[in-house]
Amino acid sequence: MEKPDRSLAEEFRRQPIGHHSPELERILFLFRGQGMAGKFVLVEDEPFRKWRLGQLSGRRGDPVKIVSDRVFESVEEAEWEVFKRRWKIHFGEDLE
Repeated sequence: MEKPDRSLAEEFRRQPIGHHSPELERILFLFRGQGMAGKFVLVEDEPFRKWRLGQLSGRRGDPVKIVSDRVFESVEEAEWEVFKRRWKIHFGEDLE
C-alpha cells in the first residue's frame, strides 16, 4: 500500500474508537493484519484506567514485552501511540 494522506491519521487521532471512513478502515485492517512478531499492543495495567505499550514476540506463550515506562490514563491516548508506531513501521514516517 502506498503512503496514505496524513489526514487519515488526523481522523484517527480525533476519534480512535468508533466509526471510521472506509479509507481509514483499510489502513487499520493493514495494521491489524500485521504478523504477530514485533506487533505493538496495549497492555492493561489497571482495568479501564491505565495502559502501557507492549510488543509481541510472535511466539505463542511468550509474555508481552513492555517497551515503555509511560503509563496512559486514557485509552484514546494509548491507541494513538500504537497507531503512530504502526504508521512508522508501514509507511516509514513519524506522526506528531
